[in-house]
Amino acid sequence: MHIAKSLANTPSSYIREILAAASDKSVISLAGGLPDEQTFPIELMRPTLESLHLQPDVFQYGATAGYGPLLDYLTDHYDLPSSHSAMVTTGSQQGLDLIARAYIDPQDTVVMEAPSYLGAMQVFGLVEANIVTVSQTEQGPDLAQLEQVFQTQQPKMFYAVPDFHNPTGVCWSLDTRERVGQLCEQYQVTLIEDAPYRELRFAGTALPMVSTFCPQHSIVLRSFSKIASPGLRVGVVTGNTTFLAPLIKIKQGADLHSSVPMQAVLLGLLQNPAFSQHIETIRTLYQARYQSLYRSLKASLPAGCDVRPVEGGMFVWLTLPECDSFKLATQLLENKVAVVPSSVFYPAGAKAFPALRLNFTNATEQELTIAVERLVAGLTDILS
Repeated sequence: MHIAKSLANTPSSYIREILAAASDKSVISLAGGLPDEQTFPIELMRPTLESLHLQPDVFQYGATAGYGPLLDYLTDHYDLPSSHSAMVTTGSQQGLDLIARAYIDPQDTVVMEAPSYLGAMQVFGLVEANIVTVSQTEQGPDLAQLEQVFQTQQPKMFYAVPDFHNPTGVCWSLDTRERVGQLCEQYQVTLIEDAPYRELRFAGTALPMVSTFCPQHSIVLRSFSKIASPGLRVGVVTGNTTFLAPLIKIKQGADLHSSVPMQAVLLGLLQNPAFSQHIETIRTLYQARYQSLYRSLKASLPAGCDVRPVEGGMFVWLTLPECDSFKLATQLLENKVAVVPSSVFYPAGAKAFPALRLNFTNATEQELTIAVERLVAGLTDILS
């Protein structure tokens, strides 16, 4: 049986493939976007886990939109307007998939920053969207380019990761956030604001979400994978209730509903008085690891390579002299360090500027120091 053309044209995830190669214990991986499993708040979840047997209702079929008590909690926690609601998804990645399937017809235009999140490009590719990119600055998307695209291309949506962007780590400025909100309202473009790293700010001042500047022209994706556990597979989508209704309809046909026991566990975790301290603990840990990586890189990178500071998230972006970043990443594996090349974060046909994405959350400070030594040695040999 022949597979669908949209799938045949969608490349497999390089990151998944390189993670398999990096499973070699002698390789230090800076490739995946993995939280440190030692940070998983299992003890904080234990009371709910141990009491689940007293809640037989959570083992029954549930509502497609999500577990009622969790939805109530999230509605209050996010202070949603009366016109908005929340729905639970099996990870925020499913939320993105539901949005694409509900709203994108083949060749509908979707705008993204370049580079951008690989998983989003895969989702939009599967629905055969026309992906148009705008370049990124240190403040966020190039606003002149963005307005020109909105004027001339009439896109249906703009997908973005404003807080600690994947892959570059860029955090949009307040002025950029306000202007993007204005543009989305002016040109009737729906902002898809992906916010999986927002709680991982360890420096600087928190800024309002972009969606607060265009509340009726936005859908927000949030994840608990980075602050709780990826294995829970719980995400949440919020937005105007009319925007979410089609997503619920598609989710009914996709999986009926997300795991209710895991939603109950997440609710217990979020309501645990110690959860806020848990967030502070992982922020402090990740800040120390980031600083170790950043200092080591700045002290030893060969000429032509550079890395810019970040204030949170999970990644730094290492820019390179002109080279084949994909080939370079493959060669660096021989030096026992795994990284992700910039080329995988650009859609087909777009110019990919040479760079490497480095993760700092899933290796110890000692491992990060060794990884930089291996990385620098490899770069010096390969780029010289």
